[in-house]
Amino acid sequence: MGLILYLIIGGIIGWLAGLILGKDIPGGIIGNIVAGIIGAWIGGMIFPDLGPVIWDMAIIPALIGAIILVAILSLILKSMRK
Repeated sequence: MGLILYLIIGGIIGWLAGLILGKDIPGGIIGNIVAGIIGAWIGGMIFPDLGPVIWDMAIIPALIGAIILVAILSLILKSMRK
């Protein structure tokens, strides 16, 4: 049950990061989950133990990390399209 909740929270974090930046994350729901989980890892490295924690995922650092990931990913995809 913990893994399912972790994936759901990761998906929500990835979705919020895409909404904040106004960018679509490639891969749909799976892309949102991956962006949220990798964003949680990136944010945890930059801002450990900041804000509320749900299922071992600090929400604020996860969102900041996901925003960073989505911004970098959108820049890479934009440069590849040209």
